Amino acid sequence: MTDMLGKSEELRDRVEARRHQLLSKYNELKADTRKEANELRTQLKARLDEVEDAIKAGWHDMSEAARTKLNQWLDRKD
Repeated sequence: MTDMLGKSEELRDRVEARRHQLLSKYNELKADTRKEANELRTQLKARLDEVEDAIKAGWHDMSEAARTKLNQWLDRKD
């Protein structure tokens, strides 16, 4: 059980770090009025919405399917 808890904490840390990175990028693009920036903002918002949906049940009650979804989310390249 301790091993699973450690893996959950590691996953949470990785997701939160990536989420923070995407939020920073999103916020930087808010001031940019170019069409390309708007499209990138839309993509980033969709990625952030994905992770919010995956963690809405909370970290303690997370299913294996949600963990898998989060790992796939982390593996995607932006």
